[in-house]
Amino acid sequence: MIRVLLADDHQLVRTGFRVILEIEDDIEVVGEASDGKQAVYLAERLRPDVILMDVEMPGMDGLEATRRITTANGPSVLILTTFDHDEYLFSALQAGASGFLLKNGTPEALTDAVRVVARGDALLAPQITRRVIAAFARPGVTAGSDPRRLAELTPREHEVLVLLAGGATNAEIAADLQLGETTVKTHVSRVLMKLGARDRTQAVVLAYELGVVRPGPPRG
Repeated sequence: MIRVLLADDHQLVRTGFRVILEIEDDIEVVGEASDGKQAVYLAERLRPDVILMDVEMPGMDGLEATRRITTANGPSVLILTTFDHDEYLFSALQAGASGFLLKNGTPEALTDAVRVVARGDALLAPQITRRVIAAFARPGVTAGSDPRRLAELTPREHEVLVLLAGGATNAEIAADLQLGETTVKTHVSRVLMKLGARDRTQAVVLAYELGVVRPGPPRG
C-alpha cells in the first residue's frame, strides 16, 4: 500500500482528495494536516510514502514544510496548488519537491502522480516542464550548480542525462540506447548520485543549469 498524508488548510479539499485516493486498491490515506507545521509533525510521526502538499496555508506554508521534510530525508512531496505562478514552481523545486501539479487536473492524473512519486521518480505536469525549460533558457538563471559534477559522469551516463532532460521515460531511454530497463535504472541512479540530485526533476533542472542540454521542441 502507498501511504499518503494530505496537507491542505481546506477540509473540503482534503475530503475530496481522500475520496479520490481511497477508491484505489493500492493507496491509503493515513493522515491529514491543516497547515505546514502539522504536516512536518505528521510526516515524522506517520512516515507516509507521499505527502500531497498545498502551497498557501496559515502559519508555516507548504514550501517551508516541504523544505523541512525533505531536508530530514522524509517522504516524497507532491505539491498541489491552484496558484499557477512561477515563483511557487521554482521555490517548490528548490525546496526538494518531487512533483508539482495543479488542482484543476483529473482524478486519474492525481492517482497516477502519487504512484510515480511513491516509486521514487519525479513528476511535473507538461505545461510546468515547459516553463522550467523556458526559465533556464534565459541568461543568468542558475542555482549555482557546480559544473565539476559533470566530469564524474561516464559517457553513457551523460547520454542518459541528456535523454532524461528531454523527458524520456526509462523505457524510452532503454529503446534509444538499446539497453535493458534494469540497466537504465542503474544508470539513472548513478546519475542522480553523482549530480547530488534527489530525484529526476532535480537532475533535469541541473542538466539545463549546467548547459548539458538546450531548450528545443518537446520529445515526440
